[in-house]
Amino acid sequence: MTCRVRESRRWKVVGFITCDLRGVKKPGVRPRRAFIPCNLQISNHFWLLDPLTLCKSETYTQQMTNRRLLVAALCLLSCALAWPFSLSAQAIQRALYASALNEAGKPVPDLGPADFVVREDNAAREVLKVEPALEPMQIAVLVDNSQAAQNDIAHMRTALPPFVATLTGDGEDGVKNEVALIAIGERPTILTPGTSNRATLQKGIDRIWSLHGSGAYLLDAIVEVSKGFKKRDARRPVIVSIGTEGPELSNLQRDQVLDGLRESGAAYHAITLGTPSSSLSDEIRNRNQVLDEGPRTTGGRRTELLTSMALASALTQLADELTHQYRVTYARPQSLIPPERVTVAAAKPGLTVRGTLIKTQPGRQ
Repeated sequence: MTCRVRESRRWKVVGFITCDLRGVKKPGVRPRRAFIPCNLQISNHFWLLDPLTLCKSETYTQQMTNRRLLVAALCLLSCALAWPFSLSAQAIQRALYASALNEAGKPVPDLGPADFVVREDNAAREVLKVEPALEPMQIAVLVDNSQAAQNDIAHMRTALPPFVATLTGDGEDGVKNEVALIAIGERPTILTPGTSNRATLQKGIDRIWSLHGSGAYLLDAIVEVSKGFKKRDARRPVIVSIGTEGPELSNLQRDQVLDGLRESGAAYHAITLGTPSSSLSDEIRNRNQVLDEGPRTTGGRRTELLTSMALASALTQLADELTHQYRVTYARPQSLIPPERVTVAAAKPGLTVRGTLIKTQPGRQ
């Protein structure tokens, strides 16, 4: 048998004793259970109720695979739900005013998003919405009253009243455009400040007379008007110049004028009267560059007339174009670097489209 000795309140196995104790009995001593040593094995760490085999006939990895598939499906579902919100957060909306003319120069009605193509630095953007442009315009009409325009003054005074009447007519929403008249002979002079009153504008037209011995200051006038639009934060500024091919006395460089136009957000429409000047002076060269690049880069139009007798027809077409423009809204991705150039074109042949990017309000994208 195995004997144990109690030492320090613990039982320890000290060895085997071969003695016969069959005849010895100790009263009051309860027999103890024999000590059976056990080996520490992995099976000792499992409860008896936990089986080591699966309840169903399947592999050990099948449960783990099913769990991974469930987690992957939940991840895909969450990504799909968050995808539209991420796109809307990354894309912003911009808009521009666009004119669409047919081959006869008449505005084309009832156009939609599929009829316009908007590009930023040659990258196509999605056109979201096209609607009539109902915002009121702030129009500055620059009139050449220098000595070179002496023979054209009469036609100007005849062509301007119908032009002003069309622009100041009641719009679809009851908002009228404002028109200002500025003479550019000798120096830029305001004949009539911005107003929708036709009677006030007619008084300004009656003050257009040729100034003897004076020259034109077209570039100075464009810069001054651009500064005024920027200071007033004009929402839809337009500049229309009616000039001759006479001497230009402005000392500004073309970059100064074009930068001012771009910062003001104005669309520049230029009408020139007479035979193009052959002068090679810096003033004429700068003026010709502004007359070429200004309308082309701001969404305006340039009209060259050999005689002022065609001025009334040209102003009628221009007024018809300005009062039938579209507001084109498109989506662009967020970027720290704004695009250098935004263009709009027709998606179908036979149409001429030009547009002016709308300035963003302070605090908005």
